[in-house]
Amino acid sequence: MGLEEKIPDSIILTALDKMVNWGRTRSMWPFGFGLACCAIEMISTFAPHFDLSRYGMEVMRPSPRQADLMIVAGRVSMKMAPVVKRLYDQMPNPKWVIAMGSCASCGGVFNNYAILQGVDKIIPVDMYVPGCPPRPEQLIDGILKLYEKVKKESLSPKKEARLKLGA
Repeated sequence: MGLEEKIPDSIILTALDKMVNWGRTRSMWPFGFGLACCAIEMISTFAPHFDLSRYGMEVMRPSPRQADLMIVAGRVSMKMAPVVKRLYDQMPNPKWVIAMGSCASCGGVFNNYAILQGVDKIIPVDMYVPGCPPRPEQLIDGILKLYEKVKKESLSPKKEARLKLGA
């Protein structure tokens, strides 16, 4: 499909992987989806005291078409689940998701029919940030751990298949 299919596995592709992944980690554009009390902590993470602009995240993007990182902060109701799924589908590839708080991760204390028991039931989650609500420092830690995961990704479909098979 692209350059990675034309070049065999070599030092060039490895250097290209590192360069592209470095660029991806330094320019993630977050799309905040604040649904409950965790949203206040997520918003305060973008305040001057914590300064996420040093990680390349200047502002929250107003549209999913401009973002590549979705931060789901808070509990997701069953009525809101299709909206979250639709917004995730509108994001361009590559895209990542952080589930912030115990409600987004596993439903939290709301074990009933109206609350989705984990956002990973409808969209794939890359990083979980625990807490009720988690502090801004925890969200920053989750973002930095997501950076480490992105740095290990490969552009080569052959290499990705080998990593999934465990070879």
